[in-house]
Order: sequence, then C-alpha cells, then structure tokens
Amino acid sequence: MFKIRGMRRYGFLVSSIGIACTAALTLAQGPPASVATVRPASATGPSAVPGSTRSLPLLPLVRTRARGAAVTEQGLRRTDVPRFFLVGVVWDDPDAELHGSVRIRTRSAATGTWSDWQDLDTHHNTDHGADPGTAERVPGAVRGATAPLWVGASDGVEVHVRAEAGDSGRGAAAGPAAALPSGLRLGLVDPGGEPVPRGSGATVSRSGEPSGKAAAAFGVPAAGAPLAPPDATRIPALAREDGRRERPARPGGKETERRGTGPYIGPRPPIVTRRGWGADESLRSGEFVYSDTVKAVFVHHTSSGNNYSCAQTPSLIRSIYRYHVQSMGWRDIGYNFLVDRCGTIYEGRAGGVARAVLGAHTAGFNTNSAGIAVLGSYNISEPPPAVVTAVAQLAAWKLGLHGVNPSGKTYLTSGGGNLYQKGKSVRLDVISGHRDGFPTDCPGLRLYGKLGTIRSAAARYQGR
Repeated sequence: MFKIRGMRRYGFLVSSIGIACTAALTLAQGPPASVATVRPASATGPSAVPGSTRSLPLLPLVRTRARGAAVTEQGLRRTDVPRFFLVGVVWDDPDAELHGSVRIRTRSAATGTWSDWQDLDTHHNTDHGADPGTAERVPGAVRGATAPLWVGASDGVEVHVRAEAGDSGRGAAAGPAAALPSGLRLGLVDPGGEPVPRGSGATVSRSGEPSGKAAAAFGVPAAGAPLAPPDATRIPALAREDGRRERPARPGGKETERRGTGPYIGPRPPIVTRRGWGADESLRSGEFVYSDTVKAVFVHHTSSGNNYSCAQTPSLIRSIYRYHVQSMGWRDIGYNFLVDRCGTIYEGRAGGVARAVLGAHTAGFNTNSAGIAVLGSYNISEPPPAVVTAVAQLAAWKLGLHGVNPSGKTYLTSGGGNLYQKGKSVRLDVISGHRDGFPTDCPGLRLYGKLGTIRSAAARYQGR
C-alpha cells in the first residue's frame, strides 16, 4: 500500500448578501492507515459552472433578561434574497449537536406564495460525514449542519430554530433549554442552470477516474482505466459476462477477487457521470482517497424531501454538492452514488465509480464501504419500484467488482462516533441501512424495509 501523505489545502467560496469572502481549509491530518491518497493533476481552476452558495447569520428571537443567559431561539425572515433552490442550517462546530427543532418555510419565486412549515433533520453532521479523527473531520475546517431541503425556485425564506427543554429527571418538570450551537446561519444554494462544457486542460477525467500520471502512480491496471471517454455524460451498461475485466487490482497488484468466488458480478447499470449532472470540479479537493476494497454498501436517503421532478435531479445533486463542500466544508459530495426517484443512477464522490473511493456517508464506517443515497425522504413515502431495482443493480455490480456476496455478512472496523467504540470489529449485513451503524432514521423506515428485497435481488443479478 502506498504511504499516506498529508492532504493539501483547498479553497471554498461562500457569499452572503452583498458580501463575498474566500477562505482556505487546511486538512492537517492524513487519512487512517487503511486508506490511500492519490494526488492527480489539479482539476481546479476558474468555475465553468454557474451557481452560488449564500450564508445568512441567524439572530436571537427572544430577548434574555439575565446577562450571559443561553440563547435558545434564533431565526430570520428575508424577502429580498436572490433565487435559491435548496436550504439548510449550519453552525461552527461539527461535533456540537443541535438539540432542538429547525423549522423553515420558503416563498415561491414563480407564484409568490409561501410554503407550509417544514422540519429539517438536525443530525445530518453527526450521522453522516467523515470518521472522527480523520483529515476530513478536522475542527475548524468542517461545520455542523442540518440535512439540506430542496424547495424549488424561491426568493423568500423564514427559519425558526428552537432549543429543546432540558431533562430534569423522571417525574420532574423540564429544565431550562440548552444553548444552541454557536455560529448558526442559513445556507441558501442556487445550483445554476446547466453548465456550458469547456476545455479545462485537466488530466482528471470528468467520469472521475484518475488518468495520466496519477493513474500510473497508483498502479491502475488496464481493467481500471476510465469506463467512459472524458467527455462522456453517461457510463453505458455492461453485460454481466463482460464485467470480470473491470475488477480492479489492489495497490501492489493483489487482486480483490478471492479464489473460488466464481464470476459473481452483476451487470453494470448505466451511470450518469459527474459531467452528466454538471459538477463544478473546481469546488472539490483535487485529491482522491481510497480504501483497500469495498466490503459493504450502506443505503441512505438524503432527507431533502420528495418535491422534485426527475428532470430536476442534476440541479438537486449540484445543490447537495455545493452544500456539502461550501456550506459544510467537506472535500466533495459525501455519497459515492445517488439514485433518483425514477431509478437513474448518478456518480457521486469523484475518484472512479469502479474504485474503492473513501466517502463521507456513514460516520465510523466509511472505510471499505460505499454509500448509495436515494434522493428524497422515505420515512413515510414508499420508495418507487424503480428505486429498489436501481439500488439492487448498483450494489450487485459494485460489490461484485470486489468479490462480495450481497446477501452475506461482513465485518467492518468502527472508526468511532457511531453505535460502536473505535476499533471494534462489527458484523453487519453486506447491504446495510445507515441505521445499522448509527442511531438514525436514515434511510427512512419505508426504504429500510426494502433492504431484504434489495439483497436477494442483488444476489440474483450476480448470478448466485
């Protein structure tokens, strides 16, 4: 395995109303010893993709008489903001939890009418994100946040954050509310229109595969070459019998396929590339970080609401990407793949869809796993059959590349910050829900209930 190198600095841009500021994030630590970092030629440069991220500080809503008393309610109402499509609330410390409620409503830019109040998931930064103690989790570089919410084209917003009352013990009245995290502000994201392709001179392909010197340095075999031309917006489907040649080799030439496993790899489903959904590659870190292999898949939902059309999916993903990178300070979008309500599969974090790219999706279990996020909220809504099929097909192919049975069990080592202490070897289903590794509702009750169907279907796709 290659030695781990410290991550380089990368920039992000966050602009508020009338104010633009540029800050640099320093990822001071290297990744854990089980992952490898590859430095490709930089893909950064002037943005070729329109869009913006704005930050508005929240203000106290209730005046406190006692000096030094905790601020327990904050919010704002603005009717003069430029168009935005996705919202979320962020704060300074990623390890600080927001114990309370975040309610929001927005004004439609088309009709001028206000939406109903909606609640945001306040635990997005604790159950998603990088493992504790890793470079992508350095305090001061990343921020806490709610889950983002897709609201469509809007030009007005009202948000109300309230801390929950403290627990005074059984049978006692509720105590005073805890203080809210410091630095609360509203993030407003405009994904922009569809980008106009232009040459960037980058040697990192838009399908996310390392190329040129970076590929040679990492020892990418012929089978690990880009699966589509650099200008491709979609990686085509591939029959199961042709899939064995895609199996990647580990650094040092060790094959991931174990003897006797057979040709158990699912057909490759079509995948929309980062270029296909319009990723602005200048926003993310220019480095790729890899695990040894993929032993498990974690299924998520984005908690971003179901009020989107499939034609809007690229805009929704661009918005989540900006929210993860610019509002939360992550290296890239957290998920390895995303699936929309129509069953279309999209490439997530850059680095190569056939590779074991280290994501930021399941705190404590990102190493040797892949994260598949279904766009929407599925605690109450039933996932469409197309979603179940797409997740099963993607899991069958991705796990098959690494010789793993989708209907089996596996062991992952906890990185801490979840249901298990750091270093504990945990037995999990190869296809697990986020809630199997963390006390969370994700991927939603209804989607979680489909995991058995997904496991058996994925095994069939592999020919088991």
